[in-house]
Amino acid sequence: MDKRELFFPEVNFGGFSKIDGTVAFYTRVNSIIKPSFVILDVGCGRGRYSEDAVIYRRNLRIFKEKVKQVIGLDKDPLAKNNPYIDKFNLIDDNYWPIDDNSIDMIISDFVLEHIQDPDNFFHEANRVLKDNGYLCIRTTNLLSYVAIFSIIIPNKYHSKITSFVQNNRKDEDVFPTYYNCNAMNKIKIFMRKYSFESVVYSHAAEPSYMAFSRFFYFFGILFHKLLPNFAKPAIFAFGKVHKSY
Repeated sequence: MDKRELFFPEVNFGGFSKIDGTVAFYTRVNSIIKPSFVILDVGCGRGRYSEDAVIYRRNLRIFKEKVKQVIGLDKDPLAKNNPYIDKFNLIDDNYWPIDDNSIDMIISDFVLEHIQDPDNFFHEANRVLKDNGYLCIRTTNLLSYVAIFSIIIPNKYHSKITSFVQNNRKDEDVFPTYYNCNAMNKIKIFMRKYSFESVVYSHAAEPSYMAFSRFFYFFGILFHKLLPNFAKPAIFAFGKVHKSY
């Protein structure tokens, strides 16, 4: 029996667990979108979620043809090959080549930990969003064991270690981490600074980084259950910008 089926038997009915972080995050995102939306996927990557064997979870992450347009934005030129975007723009020197007040929703999924200048990130988000536009963020919690080990281990070794603990993770999907805005209070501060009404909270999904071993996976599940809110591995942040003209 697969370890996920052993500890989360509900995966036999749909393929995902009751604490699946991707399902939790994107269910909320999907509840907000409208067919008229223009979505900006910041750090869109090459669309590796196309490799997700769980069809329901994969479809939650795909917005092409659900909305008016999906624009991909990334520093990696290979991201232009993402099959789930309508248009691709390359980030140049931190400036987002997107028109002011042109975006209905920004999605930033496990990207904030790779941002060196979070002040610029939130400034650009405010600039390109329409009034009452949405900013949806999922990121690693600085106070979690995932971030602590990532900080201790030099960036040059991240690819090798990640490929071991997550055997479906490819080298081209591993990027340097900085954790310059990865605490709930810090995200709240930036949200307020750039006129976002927001809610920020933590989430503990399955211990995917321990999936290489049934023993460590079981230990990880117990550990996640005991974690206080401030130390759970992921942060979800949802903001709605209010502009004054």
